[in-house]
Amino acid sequence: MGLTTRLKALAGLTPAPEVRSGSPGGALVFTGAADEADWTERSYGSLARAGFMRNPLVYRCVRLIAENAAAVPFVLYQGREEVEAHAILDLLRQPNGLQDGAALIETLVGHLLLSGAAHVEASVLDGVPRQIHALRPDQIRTISSVDGWPEAVEQRVGGRVRRIPLEADGERPARVLAIRLFHPLSEADGFAPVSAAQTALDLHNAATRWNKALLDNSARPSGALVYQPGDGGNLSSDQFERLKTELESGYAGAARAGRPMLLEGGLDWKAMALSPRDMDFMEARNGAARDVAIAFGVPPMLLGIPGDATYANYAEANRALIRLTVLPLVARLSAALGNWLGGFFEDERDLRLGFDADRIEGLSVEREALWARLGAASFLDDDEKREAVGYGARSRRTAT
Repeated sequence: MGLTTRLKALAGLTPAPEVRSGSPGGALVFTGAADEADWTERSYGSLARAGFMRNPLVYRCVRLIAENAAAVPFVLYQGREEVEAHAILDLLRQPNGLQDGAALIETLVGHLLLSGAAHVEASVLDGVPRQIHALRPDQIRTISSVDGWPEAVEQRVGGRVRRIPLEADGERPARVLAIRLFHPLSEADGFAPVSAAQTALDLHNAATRWNKALLDNSARPSGALVYQPGDGGNLSSDQFERLKTELESGYAGAARAGRPMLLEGGLDWKAMALSPRDMDFMEARNGAARDVAIAFGVPPMLLGIPGDATYANYAEANRALIRLTVLPLVARLSAALGNWLGGFFEDERDLRLGFDADRIEGLSVEREALWARLGAASFLDDDEKREAVGYGARSRRTAT
């Protein structure tokens, strides 16, 4: 039976059985189903997959922050003097056989942004750490004591379970360092930026899926197939279901875009155009993108989000990213890693790990402006100017 003959039969050109009460009327409308909102599960694995692995905004936010943080050079101090060679610096340059220092910092920053916590384990030999490794958040569970404070972490890899204490072992620090972002409701967990952006993330992903579904439907909105027979009858339930199946199998999908539809016997297609309210989803998508960027502390201009011109140019937005987001995170990491690793060297308790902001290329404009102001300050001598920019006095360095 050909398509025209089947449509005639479905449209009622052949005798149809008596229509029962409550059967479908004269219009077959194709619209989206109003399902309940579907939110991403609040776990590291779910947020990492729905965010970093499937959403370009989250991916770019994490990469921007992690790569900029890994590019900041660490500096080790003993008292006020800079230490140029030390085992801690060697360890941070080559933490283990699989990663270099930049890769380790990128991993730790990624863990903080996606889970709110990062854990580092040291392989200790003869009381000195020889390697350090980042532990995956989805394999780690924090165990609290009876008073509610974290006392150990439990790592599950396959069927193997390890319990590693977080308390110091005598004079030596614990083998695991836990770094957590502030969580208002938990001492054992950290609260990740991607968790704060979860609603905006799901909205952005849903808008993307809506676009994909629209393209799969020949890039056309919903429509109605109206049945208007001359005798005023209605379609039977069987005719209704068969016509719906025929349309879905023959005309839906991108591969069938533009296929002409032959309508006879009282059938008429009424296209439903997108209203301005329906088109608001594009602005909602951009608004969700801005919310994601705000949660991560990334200026929306750096992500190409339209309608946001808070900063005069990209250079200014990049400086805001480094100053307001990257450097506070690097300061947190350097302080935690420095205090932890320095504790393994009992004869050098005054070690402090910091970073050199003068070597950050994105802040060169600020540095040049500072040097210009100090150069014009005739009331300061050369040693005072050097002290103002973080360098030791020339006279003291020469005497040393």
